[in-house]
Amino acid sequence: MKGFGVHTSMWTMAWDKAGSERAVAAATAYGFDFIEIALLSPDTVDSAASRVLLEKAELPAVCSLGLPESVWPSRYGPDGAVAFLKNTLDVAHSMGAQALTGVTFGGIGETTGLPATSRELDNVATTLEQAAAHAAKLNMRFGIEPVNRYESHLINTARQGVDMIERVGAANMFLHLDTYHMNVEERGMAMGVLDAGEHLEYIHLSESDRGTPGAGNVRWDEVYGALAAIDFKGGLAMESFIDMPPEIAHGLAVWRPVAESRDIVLERGLPFLRNKAAQYRLI
Repeated sequence: MKGFGVHTSMWTMAWDKAGSERAVAAATAYGFDFIEIALLSPDTVDSAASRVLLEKAELPAVCSLGLPESVWPSRYGPDGAVAFLKNTLDVAHSMGAQALTGVTFGGIGETTGLPATSRELDNVATTLEQAAAHAAKLNMRFGIEPVNRYESHLINTARQGVDMIERVGAANMFLHLDTYHMNVEERGMAMGVLDAGEHLEYIHLSESDRGTPGAGNVRWDEVYGALAAIDFKGGLAMESFIDMPPEIAHGLAVWRPVAESRDIVLERGLPFLRNKAAQYRLI
């Protein structure tokens, strides 16, 4: 999880033969250092073929997800979520992925209309502890990504993420931030990064409207300056949602095009983010 990467949402949300080949070819052509694979349906993935594809392209991978509603630990307890995460970790490991991250503590679009209860957070902590232990057996990193209040009532800020990581106490757990969510939840963009500190190993670089980076309200100099201040050495992943399947669009509340085209995001947003990262000596 080093350098400058990209989320597969730029080209596909289905990690099937066609989607994986398209995403890997494009990521390689644009010179990305790694790829983040949306592993939403792990049982449908041909992990052996994926490993061959990634190794041939010499492209390191990270996998990410949000838990399906049927196994939300806050609602149903840890058992289903632990089983799902263990299986997903096994699939990701077979693919050659270095880490599993994302909304590993719950669902995207999971809200109750009330603050998280101690029972809900206890179930989440138990789930993460057991999943992190399984990841450690596979020599994998295991991350959690705070998301905004409209997508989850459980973990919204960097501080809450750090509290959960320190509660679990697993050495292979890390914090994964996202500038889109930070723009909603943090009191300042730098504050989220500073609160995360040594736990921060991964960050999504996403604009305030999830569209073209540099064309919205995210204060990028503040983000990159804070990353430089904590001597960030982790993965910088460009994320923009261009074409979402309905089940994902619902959880993310993406109802309209967030950019004119994929080409515009890549031709304008990508150089913007890379130049900023170079300016702050992060790549």
